Amino acid sequence: MKKQVLFVILMVLPLVASAHDIAVTNADGVTIYYNYTNDGTELAVTFRGRSYHSYSNEYTGNVVIPEEVTDEDKTYKVTSIGNNAFCECTGLTSVTIPNSVTTIGDMAFEGCTYLISIEIPNSVTFIGIDAFMDCSSLTSVTIPNSVTSIDYGTFDGCSGLTSLTIGSSVTRIGDYAFAYCSCLTSVTIPNSVTSIGQYAFYGCTGLTSIDIPNTVTEIREQAFYGCTGLTSIYIPSSIVYIGNAAFGDCTNLAAVHISDLTQIGH
Repeated sequence: MKKQVLFVILMVLPLVASAHDIAVTNADGVTIYYNYTNDGTELAVTFRGRSYHSYSNEYTGNVVIPEEVTDEDKTYKVTSIGNNAFCECTGLTSVTIPNSVTTIGDMAFEGCTYLISIEIPNSVTFIGIDAFMDCSSLTSVTIPNSVTSIDYGTFDGCSGLTSLTIGSSVTRIGDYAFAYCSCLTSVTIPNSVTSIGQYAFYGCTGLTSIDIPNTVTEIREQAFYGCTGLTSIYIPSSIVYIGNAAFGDCTNLAAVHISDLTQIGH
């Protein structure tokens, strides 16, 4: 019976111990965990263990992600930050992302409540769902020109965000993209944007100024709901659809300049 129990334990242990493929320590002493991608030729930064809940705060302080990693005499390029890679690492304060990275995965930095600084390089073309959700200490974000879409909930709950630059290639601001970014006071939307999603700026109570370009064709439901700091807004003639309660509960909105619309919600 004891042999049978021991056999089961030995079978389970490798499954519990690790799911990251390799762990490599930088010259500064910080260990970063990686998974192989692209048929084992590249690396994605990941969390330690089988899930992002396996260990608490495996990444703290300042983390510098290298462009390349050498392991067992083989060198790999770091091309992505995987889903949940830094999720809920509340001790993380800053991250340096190299120019080799093209993808930031879903919920990659979700819940990093003390993340103050991050620079997204021009090599990044995709930022996933809820990637920076609830990074409440993040004060400044520049979305590079290489990114074409701001996805669902990307910066939702970044309540400390005061400075935002949206790159000139972004065509869509997704649902909840900047919801509850209550310290944002002004937003300039570039001429590349055609759609502003549902709840995109929901609850941005500090927002006093927003420039909507004449490339935007739709403002979805409750996009600016609860933006109590808005006093006036200009709706360009390009817009053919405004969703229900798009400007609901904007209690200080006194002037709306609006052109012909195909459809307007309640």
